[in-house]
Amino acid sequence: MPSIAHLRHRMRRRLVNGLAVGAALSITAVCLTASAAAPAVGQVQPTRVCAAPAAHHVACLAIVDRDANGRALTPATAKAFDLHPFTAADLQAAYRLPSALLGARQTIAIVDAYDDPHAEQDLAAYRAANGLPACDSAFPCFRKVNQRGESTPPAADVGWASEISLDLDMASATCPNCQLLLVEADDSSFENIGEAVDEAARLGATVISNSYGGPEFSTELAETGNHYNHPGTTILASSGDAGFGVGVPAALSTVVAVGGTSLWEDTNARGWSESAWAGAGSGCSSYVSKPAWQHDKLCDKRTVADAAAVADPHTPVAVYDTYGYPGWISMGGTSVAAPLLAGVYALAGNAAGVNAGSRLYSHSESLYDVTTGSNGNCGGSYLCTAVRNYDGPTGLGTPNGIGAF
Repeated sequence: MPSIAHLRHRMRRRLVNGLAVGAALSITAVCLTASAAAPAVGQVQPTRVCAAPAAHHVACLAIVDRDANGRALTPATAKAFDLHPFTAADLQAAYRLPSALLGARQTIAIVDAYDDPHAEQDLAAYRAANGLPACDSAFPCFRKVNQRGESTPPAADVGWASEISLDLDMASATCPNCQLLLVEADDSSFENIGEAVDEAARLGATVISNSYGGPEFSTELAETGNHYNHPGTTILASSGDAGFGVGVPAALSTVVAVGGTSLWEDTNARGWSESAWAGAGSGCSSYVSKPAWQHDKLCDKRTVADAAAVADPHTPVAVYDTYGYPGWISMGGTSVAAPLLAGVYALAGNAAGVNAGSRLYSHSESLYDVTTGSNGNCGGSYLCTAVRNYDGPTGLGTPNGIGAF
């Protein structure tokens, strides 16, 4: 059983579900065994919310937890599987984020395909439940545009709407005082979603989060490279959810490639532990040259990832989404990690002066080094196995405050 201190911490967590927001957790709800390994998986059915991408298209990388009957798990029903989806307060605690005081005047752009008609109202519900400042007339922190910067939205899509809810919630969780700019592409083609990234930069985004990807292809630099190269704006991309292997845009050297971990509360000094998530993407790019700031030995070209955060759908986050779902759902994927780290970059306030992932490599002592777990078979090397210092699934590690950012 957990220690008394561990129980007290979990009693401070706020229950987030559609019926009782803000109620204290009872002791009977928190008997999650603390150990040196991640919690048991149980019979959860993690399901991708977007279909596999067509050629020259991307797919969103969000995953929703379901039960054996296909019902999406809420934070309340997830408890039957020994899952406790993380709230904003949990994420701030796990990564030691001083988010109550920082982030003003920073703009995080969330770039996705298609429209989420409920984006603004769902974001408001998430922020209210988590005690975050409301995006209202006193603090107008949310704006939605299409890839041309106009107010007319593209066609709606249930899967991408879940991705949008996840992205907005995670950026809010880690940077409550940031401005949020949602840019919705006409569709999931590299051409249109790339133009949405360009528009986000043109509209003054400090940080741009991209929770999607597609397989590498020989002309990827010519077709996508310029869209993800905007000096003065830090651009992040999820590494993927299919395990060992590399996708685009994460492979581009002008972005921060974000891998994934399993995260759980523990009785160690930090109070939390992490291991590499088996689904996180990693490996060597086939086409992108190695950036000057990356020095690992087994890849002649760009190596993915640079850093990481929680992504495992078996150590999920709580998200509010009513376009296709009834409200609170339990989610994972490297789609969690990219907007989470986007918020950390915004908190640090250095994004305009950061050259892609370069700062991480010169400030790795300010990250939590993840040293256990694997995402596939690569002969046991660091490209698919978490080790001390750099590895593929988790990069240089996860946030330990904002010093590395």
